[in-house]
Amino acid sequence: MWKNPVESWRIDPDANAGHPEAKQPWVDNGLDIHDPSRYYDPAFMEHEWKHLWTRCWLIAGVETDIPEPGDYSVFRLRRESIVIVRQDDGSVRAFYNVCAHRGNQLVLNDRGSVARFTCAFHSWQYGLDGVCTHITDEETFNPALLKNRPRMGEIRCETHAGLVFINLDDEAPPLEERLGLPDGYLEAYELDKMYCVRHVVSEWAANWKTGVDAFYETYHLHAVHPETQDVMDDLGVQVDLYPHGGSRMIVPIGVKTQRQPDPQAMNASLEYMMAEASMDPSEYPDDAREVRRAIQQAKRRRSDTYDLGYERFTDNQLTDSWATGIFPNVQIGLHAEGAFLMRFMPHPTDPERFFYDTMTLIRPVDDPDYRTPGWMGLPEDTDTSGEIRPDTEYVPLGEPPHLGLVLDQDSELLPVVQRGVRSRGFNGAIWGEQEQRLRHFHRELQRYLDGEK
Repeated sequence: MWKNPVESWRIDPDANAGHPEAKQPWVDNGLDIHDPSRYYDPAFMEHEWKHLWTRCWLIAGVETDIPEPGDYSVFRLRRESIVIVRQDDGSVRAFYNVCAHRGNQLVLNDRGSVARFTCAFHSWQYGLDGVCTHITDEETFNPALLKNRPRMGEIRCETHAGLVFINLDDEAPPLEERLGLPDGYLEAYELDKMYCVRHVVSEWAANWKTGVDAFYETYHLHAVHPETQDVMDDLGVQVDLYPHGGSRMIVPIGVKTQRQPDPQAMNASLEYMMAEASMDPSEYPDDAREVRRAIQQAKRRRSDTYDLGYERFTDNQLTDSWATGIFPNVQIGLHAEGAFLMRFMPHPTDPERFFYDTMTLIRPVDDPDYRTPGWMGLPEDTDTSGEIRPDTEYVPLGEPPHLGLVLDQDSELLPVVQRGVRSRGFNGAIWGEQEQRLRHFHRELQRYLDGEK
């Protein structure tokens, strides 16, 4: 009888239920092979818009981008533009970015701060709560038109662990019911104390699901990203599936892949990671199998020195990537030092394009010797103080996103995959157990498309 080998891959075999590293029960998502037209058919794209995008909770931003009343940021979803704005009482609300008078967009930039929203077309004004406070030459309007005071169209908005979520469906269940992650899972990372130090939106020639599929597994690393094999175990990855399409993979970092024949031999990449953790590699045993544990201990010492509160983390959280999927279009690489928030955003009109929207979040450390981890892929001159929110970088179609070697490699690969799925010779993806997150994601997607949710 066939036995699933992936089920034996656990970060901590002794982690009991309720522990952050507890292995989740197996989820049987079947063995369906989906018609590849879901990756390129315009009709399928419109079906997704009606049954998925307008009904799901979506991450529209991070709270640290709008710290003060009147601060706002804009979230774009296909043809929609949505403004999220901090209220005077500290809450966050979301509105369609249009004037109720003639439909003109009220703000054109990505973020800013206002006392009120003013339409550049006819100078109508709206308070932070979306209520119209000024109508130019109001006496020239028939009072019957204004008996119900015009306002910006409001959208459901909730915050969770420093993230701002919106939902276009007024009847959708609350975020708490649909998030799917264990209680306290995101809160432990204190995203509300992290600041965006780089924001890149790049356009890729592939369907948004082609992007999700690629980032939801480590099966391709040995072939596409061979340089990761020196510092990352792409085989011993713990995969967990949660309700409502959520999932994660805990990827061991600071250790060589099991695919390599010499697990004990040191290499320059591991020595670099040790130096990042303020360690002198020459002072530690020359055995690659001990590096991950040594880095964890070094980070605990740093936490004690700078009061970073790492006691809330397990040892493995201090080194490994907890790549966490939030349905439908998000993966967050969670680390003690920061997070890499990626959103796979559909193109407004073309099912074979998407926007790879990435925010690098970092928790500032008052340490002159601190070096941001290499996984962040930040340019050397990046301001990591959190004091200045950088402008969003927009990268046009055909150019690499300049997010580091690995992500640039992905940007080259995905258009090739997209061309392949259109072939008459391709009948649909055959997912192995290292790709179980993909099956879980597509099963949840199908529930929405079939009207089950």
